[in-house]
Amino acid sequence: MFSVQIAQGAVGVVWVLRGELDFHSVVHLHEASERELAPGRKAAPVVIDCGALTFCDSTGISAMVRLHQDLAAQERALRLAAVPDALAQLFSVTGLDQLFAVYTDVNAALNMGSIRRGMVSGDLDGWVREGQGT
Repeated sequence: MFSVQIAQGAVGVVWVLRGELDFHSVVHLHEASERELAPGRKAAPVVIDCGALTFCDSTGISAMVRLHQDLAAQERALRLAAVPDALAQLFSVTGLDQLFAVYTDVNAALNMGSIRRGMVSGDLDGWVREGQGT
């Protein structure tokens, strides 16, 4: 089962992805993207916490690329946190590591820290939860 949990903070929006992101579940990521890109949204960066992502196929990667492009059109940033090794390796092989800003954890991504890439999941204590897709 796949879910997107969204938390709004003072310096950005955090999406926590859980489960398998594939052809059948990517609709939940598209729905979250549509809500985030709607007019009137705060011009904050979006951080995707991939620490609980167990699988991601090409449709999931394509959805992340599209989200990156759509956010860039709004002059907003997409940052990935806690990317699993297999996905990070795929990003490296395909050159997507040059497109995505990848950080060790959510806090580093929100603060744009200098430590990049890793397996540590961020702490969402104190965040206001906006919604969850399942």
